[in-house]
Amino acid sequence: QVELVESGGGLVQPGGSLRLSCATSETIFSSSAMSWYRQAPGKGRELVAGFVSLGDAYYADSAKGRFTLSRDNARNTVYLQMNGLKSEDTAVYYCKATTTRLREYWGQGTQVTVSS
Repeated sequence: QVELVESGGGLVQPGGSLRLSCATSETIFSSSAMSWYRQAPGKGRELVAGFVSLGDAYYADSAKGRFTLSRDNARNTVYLQMNGLKSEDTAVYYCKATTTRLREYWGQGTQVTVSS
């Protein structure tokens, strides 16, 4: 059973920072493109950031300049550093692994709430 374990969500004031983590097995981590999505209340799930081929990172316009994607291959973990958080960033954030055979695996989600 494939498992993606997210952590790092919480309550933060506007302008604050959080770092989300997503850990998985070496098998999945080494053979998948890892990405982060989010789903705000009453809205659909949207891509926030993700690794594409050759290790390049893609960012949604809403994330550019504020969020940074990184990975630790030794820990089989991908991170999403979020700075300058805004109320509109409030959502459940999900980690996704897309394998080379285009199978998708999702984490359970971690809540991020930006509020004063």
